[in-house]
Amino acid sequence: MIIKIENLRLRTVVGVFEWEKKVKQDIVINIEIEFDGRDAMEKDDILFTVDYKTLTKQIITEVEGREFNLIERIAGDVVKIILENGRVSKATAKVDKPGALRFADTVSVIHSESR
Repeated sequence: MIIKIENLRLRTVVGVFEWEKKVKQDIVINIEIEFDGRDAMEKDDILFTVDYKTLTKQIITEVEGREFNLIERIAGDVVKIILENGRVSKATAKVDKPGALRFADTVSVIHSESR
């Protein structure tokens, strides 16, 4: 089973240039969480699934509470947080930095890890 969190819009300090280190910028995170959802379907109980609300709160706290040089680091940290949940078999995070390039809508990185 896959849980998707789409277009989580956050603000954080991210960048390598001095001006970027002085202002929070918008980033957009898309997440895919793979896990065995058979017990959740059968028992219809949150105890048998991945609590995406709690997980999202952890990600928001981590990303908005720190400063980063690279969106690659953000993607890696998000995947690490997700994999702390023992039910998760694979996690993927796509991090977009809108407006990073003058003639492009966004620049993004995608990072995946499996158990």
